[in-house]
Amino acid sequence: MDYSSAEKQIKDLEDEIFKTQKNKATEKHIGKLKAKIARLKDEVEKRKSSAVKTKGFNIKKSGDATVGIVGFPSVGKSTLLNQLTSASSKVGDYDFTTLETIPGMLKYKGAEIQLLDLPGLIVGASKGKGRGREVLSAVRNVDLLLLLIDPYQWELLEPILRELHTAGLRLNSRPPKVVVKKTGHGGILVSSTIPLTKMDEPLIKVIASEFIINGLITIREDINEDQLIDAFAQNRIYVPAVIVVNKIDIGDIQMLEVMKRRLKEKGWSVVLISAKNKKNLDELKETLFANLKLIRVYLKPVGKKPDFDEPMILREGATIADVCKKLHRDLLRSFRYAHIWGPSAKHTAQKVGSDHKLLDTDIVTIVQSR
Repeated sequence: MDYSSAEKQIKDLEDEIFKTQKNKATEKHIGKLKAKIARLKDEVEKRKSSAVKTKGFNIKKSGDATVGIVGFPSVGKSTLLNQLTSASSKVGDYDFTTLETIPGMLKYKGAEIQLLDLPGLIVGASKGKGRGREVLSAVRNVDLLLLLIDPYQWELLEPILRELHTAGLRLNSRPPKVVVKKTGHGGILVSSTIPLTKMDEPLIKVIASEFIINGLITIREDINEDQLIDAFAQNRIYVPAVIVVNKIDIGDIQMLEVMKRRLKEKGWSVVLISAKNKKNLDELKETLFANLKLIRVYLKPVGKKPDFDEPMILREGATIADVCKKLHRDLLRSFRYAHIWGPSAKHTAQKVGSDHKLLDTDIVTIVQSR
C-alpha cells in the first residue's frame, strides 16, 4: 500500500467516525475504526521515517539528559537557548529563523543537560507541513519537552499539544498497564485484574483484532479504548513536559498568574520567564532538573573526603548497582557492600547492598573484595 492510498483510507475512516453518532450501539464500530486508523498510521510512519531527510535535525544525544525546546515560530526558543547555554542560535524578528536543530549544554547542579533549539512547529506539522515530520522525529528522542509560548499565544498551546499527540507523543503520562502474550492459536482471550468500567470484552476484542490474531491480553488498570489502542500501537512515546511562558515583560502579569494556576491545576509544571531579560531563569533550571528526575550522588573513596565538586548524575530510582555500572562495567563483580550517608541512609555510614535505592545528595563509598 503506497502513502497516498493509505492516507486516503485514513481520511475516509476519520470522516466515518465524525459522521457516526456515538452511543452504546456504535461503540464497537467506532472502536474498530480507531484501531484501524492507528494501525494504518503506524505503517505509514514506519515507511515515511525511513524516507524522511533529517539532515540538520538528528543531533547525537550527550550529557546526562536531553531537553527539546518546542513551540511555534518567533516565540523566543533561540534566545532562551543562548541565555541558558554557550550556544549561538541565530535570533531574528521573523518566523523560521532556526532551520535546523541547534544544540547547547546547560550545566546545573553538576549535571550537563543538553538543550535542543528545534525549528518552529506549525499547524499540520504532524502531516509534514513546515518540515514538521523532521522536527517531530527529533522530538521523539528527548528526555523532556519544553513547550514554549508567549503571553499572547495561549490559544496556540492546544494546537501544539494536538500536533504532538497526533505524532504519537503522550505527554506526562505512562504506558497503559496492558500485557499482551501472543500465542499460536486460540484466538483472542481477555483477562483483567480489576473491574473494567470503560470497555467491555467484545469492544476489547474488536480493537485487539486489528493488531493481533491470537493472544492473551491482560489489563491491569481501568483504561478507555484510546489507551488500549496506545498499548497496541508501536509508535507511542511517553515523555514528560513542562510549559514555559516567555516574554512575560510584555504580558499582563495578573492574567499570566491566572493561566499559570489553571494549568497547574491540570497537572502541568509551568514557569513564567523573560529570556531576553533573564528573568526567572533559575526557577526554570530547577524545574527542568526536577522534571528530568535527576539526582546527585557524591562519591567518597575509602578513607578520603567526598568529592562534592563533581557529583555522579543518576535518575530517580537508581541503586548502588547503577553507581557501580557507571564507574566501571566490571565493578559489580568485585562489589562487596557500600556505605552511605545522606537522605536515603537510616543512620550514618549505613552498610547496604547493591539494590539499595539512592536519593538526591547521598554520599556513597563502594567497598570491593580483594
